[in-house]
Amino acid sequence: MLGKGKKYMDHTTFNQYSLKASHPLFFAIVHKAKNLYELRIRLLETANELELNAAQDAYNKNAGALARIRDCAKVLRSILKRRSDKLAGFSVVQAIHDIAFDASRPDLTPAFYAELDYMLQGLQGRGPRKALDDIHLFSIDHLQGKEAAVERSRQLDSLRLEVDTRVARFPSGLDEETIQRRSRRRETILKALSSSMKDWQNWRWHIKHIVRDLDQLNRLVKLTADEKKAIKAACRHNLPFGITPYYLSLMDDKPNVLDASIRAQVIPPMTYVKNVSRTKNTSELDFMGEEDTSPFDLITRRYPAILILKPYNACPQICVYCQRNWEIDTAMASGAFAGKARIEQAINWIREHEAIHEVLITGGDPLAMGNNALKNILEQLAAIPTVERIRIGTRTPVTIPMRITSRVANMIASFREPGRRELAVITHVQHPYEITPDVVKAVDRFRTRGIPVYNQLVYTHFISRRFEASALRRTLRLIGIDPYYTFNTKGKDETASYRVPIARLLQEQQEEARLLPGLERTDEAVFNVPRQGKNYLRSRDHRDLISILPNGVRVYEFHPWERNISLSTSSYIYNDIPILDYLNRLAKIGENVSDYETIWYYY
Repeated sequence: MLGKGKKYMDHTTFNQYSLKASHPLFFAIVHKAKNLYELRIRLLETANELELNAAQDAYNKNAGALARIRDCAKVLRSILKRRSDKLAGFSVVQAIHDIAFDASRPDLTPAFYAELDYMLQGLQGRGPRKALDDIHLFSIDHLQGKEAAVERSRQLDSLRLEVDTRVARFPSGLDEETIQRRSRRRETILKALSSSMKDWQNWRWHIKHIVRDLDQLNRLVKLTADEKKAIKAACRHNLPFGITPYYLSLMDDKPNVLDASIRAQVIPPMTYVKNVSRTKNTSELDFMGEEDTSPFDLITRRYPAILILKPYNACPQICVYCQRNWEIDTAMASGAFAGKARIEQAINWIREHEAIHEVLITGGDPLAMGNNALKNILEQLAAIPTVERIRIGTRTPVTIPMRITSRVANMIASFREPGRRELAVITHVQHPYEITPDVVKAVDRFRTRGIPVYNQLVYTHFISRRFEASALRRTLRLIGIDPYYTFNTKGKDETASYRVPIARLLQEQQEEARLLPGLERTDEAVFNVPRQGKNYLRSRDHRDLISILPNGVRVYEFHPWERNISLSTSSYIYNDIPILDYLNRLAKIGENVSDYETIWYYY
């Protein structure tokens, strides 16, 4: 054993003294090493021994403890490699040595000590065992047959009722009280804009009245001092900004924790404004390296049989953390349409590459174009014999749902040819609070015409509370949208306030999404690797945790999806955000941090 360990402690108390006091035997091993090379060997032997002993004593340990020991041992072995030190630019082994010998290390933060503490607990199968106090199952190994089945069913009833209670914390926009409140908000906006309900139902009216400046926005919704400051700075630096009147109606009269998810979509925080405004070259904001995966103008290609076509480079409103903000001037910018000639050239390129069987039309938002322009593109793509599927990536069902008229739905559906060509819509509903009766109507217009609708969720801080994403998936399925992908938030410096540790997304998938019925949890958690493509987080084979930096950042090495079929691809090094910082942020909005404590054991 490495030491007695300690009970869960307040997150402000992690330091070198608490770490050494909690794990005296571990640091006794460190003291015996004559140099760093020997220390690596001793720690490697310790990890192997603890894992082997646990496996041999498996009868006396539960499956969760065995898995924890295995996972922590694997992480420690990875961190011990000198290659990891080189890739991360930091040596955890050196830090452990310095802690043991009381060397001055002012660079090491509580977040770093917390990571080590939980890892050492995990190596012994200790640490938090239950995800939540009221959500767990007791062992029924002592029962058999009908008696076991009845007891398990009883426990499942209790578990699901608790899940329902927690999901109910996050009402959707279909809640009757919310509908009434937003109706009053709509009336206020219409009065301020001297318009009628007939205008409200016209999607072009919303385009015409996109809110682009602070003064007008301040008249239509109550803003905090920080929001005003950030918007003013964003406009001063000509950063993309714009909100539709419809989306403004979704904001509450007073900012609150639930309303934060709506505001965060479109109101940039000051951290974003400062980072972007300091960037001299906009291509530096191309986090995904799309310039390096664009073989032809308007086309992005990362996979063998599918590509992205971008005919329209603007949206009715701007999502702050959009990966393509660097390309967009403003909402519905003039000149956003690529033009018929450039689009035809791009489609001819697709025609010449018979390997392409699927085209995703995105941008910008292609449904911000007029019907005729979109129809022309669909006609050209449908005329290519090798194109079997056309997807339309659009957020208009959420930002201007009245855009989805019967006419446009009929037009898109006209290109369906069962057994020959599929048409599908990929949208982005970010929070259950965005789902309104208008969204339901828009989605139903697609579904009743045989067009499936899928959702891509970005797992930001504002959807990351316990069972918050579950509430979204549940409502999505009820209105006819299939959960498709849950994306780990892009690791861009300017969107730091949106980012969530990978461990939290993994925890959410295992401890929350897994409790939903199958069709509600069909989405796949992914990390989008710059210049390469999607890396599936459910498999540890696709990544290694190689280091923990002094500030508590976990450093991951992501392996390319084609690593087994390519001789030239390289891995991608990613610096996550500190788990401790994330938990402290949750505490500030009233969350019980103890409910999240198993997060430390998701690697």
